[in-house]
Amino acid sequence: MVVANIISYVLVIIGALNWGLFGIFDFNLVGWIFQGPRTAGSIIVYVLITLAAVWLIISPIISGHGLRLGSRMKKEEEVQ
Repeated sequence: MVVANIISYVLVIIGALNWGLFGIFDFNLVGWIFQGPRTAGSIIVYVLITLAAVWLIISPIISGHGLRLGSRMKKEEEVQ
């Protein structure tokens, strides 16, 4: 689950950067890379980013204790 969270964070950051570039400079990075906003490559990236965002929304519900990127700290480390 940690790997899925990290991959999802990276994809969501890419999506956020794309939206930022589009909003500020009217430049679609994903569309530029795949030579058009409705090409197969662009659509696949957009779907993966959407799935990553949905995963980040539902993963705390599935795990029951929030998102974790690293291993849990031992009880002794938490006390100190």
